[in-house]
Amino acid sequence: MSDIFFKSLKIKKPDYNLKIGSGKHGEMTGKIMTEFEKVVEKEKPDLILVYGDTNTTLAGALVAAKSKIKLAHVEAGLRMFPKTMPEEINRVLTDRISDYLFCPTKECVNNLKKEGITKNVFFTGDVMYDLFLHTKKNFTFDTYKKLKLTENDFVILTLHRDYNVDDKKRLMVIVKELYKISKKIKIIFPIHPRTQKRVNEFKLNQYFENIICIEPLDYPELMGLVLKSWKIITDSGGLQKESYFAGKHSVVIMYDAGWRELTDSKYNILSTPEDLYQNVYKKNPPCVNSGIFGYGDAGKKIVRIIKEVK
Repeated sequence: MSDIFFKSLKIKKPDYNLKIGSGKHGEMTGKIMTEFEKVVEKEKPDLILVYGDTNTTLAGALVAAKSKIKLAHVEAGLRMFPKTMPEEINRVLTDRISDYLFCPTKECVNNLKKEGITKNVFFTGDVMYDLFLHTKKNFTFDTYKKLKLTENDFVILTLHRDYNVDDKKRLMVIVKELYKISKKIKIIFPIHPRTQKRVNEFKLNQYFENIICIEPLDYPELMGLVLKSWKIITDSGGLQKESYFAGKHSVVIMYDAGWRELTDSKYNILSTPEDLYQNVYKKNPPCVNSGIFGYGDAGKKIVRIIKEVK
């Protein structure tokens, strides 16, 4: 799926493709470390920059630490329950061994402070907000037109987290709530392959008769759809922020949204599966304070700081 993003965002072709693919967490992390270490030995970088909370993030961080190379973490300080979640493990361990920590919100700075991490911690804003503002003029609306949708009269759904889709009982509660919602308003579902597999395996297709399932969308197309939507239902850490960037509200099906600035203010609503229908039709406050995720210059700030501390 990464090819979609390189193409749609016109990102430069990578100098290296580690060609790891999917697999078990330990298997993936180990393979990435093995291959990335070869790149590091060849290139001899002064600093390694990692982003987010994936297995690649942790693998890159461990290679940097063991190679005695300075490490910088973008999106540092985010904390989320459950603590056993793979992404949480990756981000906490990466923060612990990073030399420079670039935080997307002030809440993230405070999270690190609570853990005793205060040196070289910077509130830069969120590079995802940079991306949203930079590419907004290029958002596309082909799916919106193809499906003959009406603005502010449909909901976007994304669902992929293991605890939501791999647990048959939990997934059944979610899809039954979605079925109720779909009787009142259109639901557009760019369905993740993992989720499609579980829906078929658990024989839940009967609940999807009013839900429009489509292939995963590239970033400009998904954001175009978000701009035209009424609300978002998601278990994505990224999409709940992007809905805020677009001035739309999200109902977040997670144990902890992570971005508490949005859920504490009730701009977005954290929901259990059982309360999904009820929460979709709750009234949200119209707005929250601006500047939570910076002002669209996070990337420039990060580059400036790296140049200054180098």
